[in-house]
Amino acid sequence: MPAVIYKNKKNSILFSLTGLLIVIGLSIFLGFYIGKSQAPSPVTGVSNIDSGQPDDVDFSLFWDAWQLIQKKFVGRDSLDYQAMVYGAISGMVGSLNDPYTVFLDPDDAKRFLEDVSGVFEGVGMEVGVRKGELQVIAPLENTPAQRAGLRPGDRIIQIDDINTINMKLDEAVRLIRGPKGTEVILTIFRDGDDKTYDVPVIRDVIEVPSLKWELKEDNIAYIKLYQFSEIAESDFQETALEILNSDAEKIILDLRNNPGGYLEISQRIAGWFLKRGEMVVIEDFGEEKKAKEYKAKGNERLLYYPIVILINRGSASASEILAGALRDNRDVVLIGETSFGKGSVQQLEGLKNTRLKITVANWLTPKGELIAGVGLKPDIEVEMTTEDYDEGRDPQLNKALEIIKSF
Repeated sequence: MPAVIYKNKKNSILFSLTGLLIVIGLSIFLGFYIGKSQAPSPVTGVSNIDSGQPDDVDFSLFWDAWQLIQKKFVGRDSLDYQAMVYGAISGMVGSLNDPYTVFLDPDDAKRFLEDVSGVFEGVGMEVGVRKGELQVIAPLENTPAQRAGLRPGDRIIQIDDINTINMKLDEAVRLIRGPKGTEVILTIFRDGDDKTYDVPVIRDVIEVPSLKWELKEDNIAYIKLYQFSEIAESDFQETALEILNSDAEKIILDLRNNPGGYLEISQRIAGWFLKRGEMVVIEDFGEEKKAKEYKAKGNERLLYYPIVILINRGSASASEILAGALRDNRDVVLIGETSFGKGSVQQLEGLKNTRLKITVANWLTPKGELIAGVGLKPDIEVEMTTEDYDEGRDPQLNKALEIIKSF
């Protein structure tokens, strides 16, 4: 058996809009639903439809402003009325202050639907908004973003010459992605530094393995899970069987820089480590609708292996769900840095020839802990310094090895 085994059986369509908005050039999907609504149809005009208005809202204000623009705007002869409607909807959605609820105009909707059904070219990283700033959630394994040295938590200040202040996620993604061989320059600010950096990244076709594993000293199985993609379940099953047939006695599960993936894959992988029927995650829709529970359905074959889990700022959505489930049910020790805190569910709805991606629920850990905006705090905090990255050191993994050997 090779010392290190990578699993990547085929190119797969990966997208994640439970949480993290995007893999730029690659998407990963966790708890994201395609809404059942009418097929796209052209918008032929604008009509003043007042149905469905709340009683305490004066919607006539919108039409008063509309008419003033028509009458007095200096460029009124070239007004694009449909673009004005799209802009109004975008403004309404923006007022919700939820970076994951997004209106997609026809061009953006077309691009999005192509993304979730085609081959991707880009830089290979997940981005999100935290505390109002555009940040790198995780550069993916063996991608241009990782090779360029981008790290979880890097704040993206500029994309080429465009400032990202108040920039929407979808716009940032559109600017960063692009054809193979082209360059994008990201200006980033990194915690602990007193200056910004220009990071040139050459776009490429994105292909990421689902996981790798190796047998380390003292019969410790080290599993690095890169993403919860559609092939991750079968790859993990193959890996688990190899571990069961090896001399492994303990497990380190590395979820660092894993930006998420399919909820169901996370749930099924959890079933290898948990008793059947134990809670994996709770989908909380708020007071108006009963919460939905996702429970372990697996074979429990890794239940009795001592395990520790590595997390960092690049661990998000499905990663946080799996880590939270093992922590809450088995008191598994989490080592590293506080995770990203992506714990919401988006649903994609069709609106004529546009789309609305809307947050419909939040994820809670089995003990009812909110993930969104908070993340999971490690039991043992170990930071990676700039010097650690530059020198190729991994104090987080070293601590995990130290802890697991004591079990």
